[in-house]
Amino acid sequence: MTCYDRQDLGLLLLRLGTGGVLAAHGAQKLFGWFGGGGIEGTGAAMEAMGYAPGKQSAVMAGLAEAGGGALLALGLATPAAGAAAAGAMAGAAAVHAPNGFFAAGGGYEYAASLALTAAGLAVTGPGRLSLDNALGHAVNRGWMVPAALAVTGAATAVVVGLRNRRVREAAEFGQETLFDEADAVFGK
Repeated sequence: MTCYDRQDLGLLLLRLGTGGVLAAHGAQKLFGWFGGGGIEGTGAAMEAMGYAPGKQSAVMAGLAEAGGGALLALGLATPAAGAAAAGAMAGAAAVHAPNGFFAAGGGYEYAASLALTAAGLAVTGPGRLSLDNALGHAVNRGWMVPAALAVTGAATAVVVGLRNRRVREAAEFGQETLFDEADAVFGK
């Protein structure tokens, strides 16, 4: 019989909490659950925030959050799961960055916290109370951590860079503020 230690229990709690929150956010985007916009509503909001095409962006963000969150909670493919979730949250943080740090003012604090926790779990690993451990770490090898984080970091930099360019161009051409359009979609 294996005796689990505090580290295993702590990692389990971090995985379940962070993974559950991320999976719920992804379900909002993909299925409209928990008051979310579903693919159509989220796609329109993503387009308004500068992520184009909006529907494809909604699907990718939803899959990264729901899939990455569910896998983190299970402790399966932890490097890829954590990297995917961190990338999605980096994209969310880019939207909130103009509002400063604190979430109370619409800032990126919450997205950054989820991103750092997901990345930390990708680096640290899931602990012994995980499917990765039960499966002999077949999809949780040491080399997978830098590979997953590098690929996700590069893809996120490209996507966020393109989004930021669209936002700048919209502002230069005097178009309606993108965030006002997103707020209209979600009734804020």
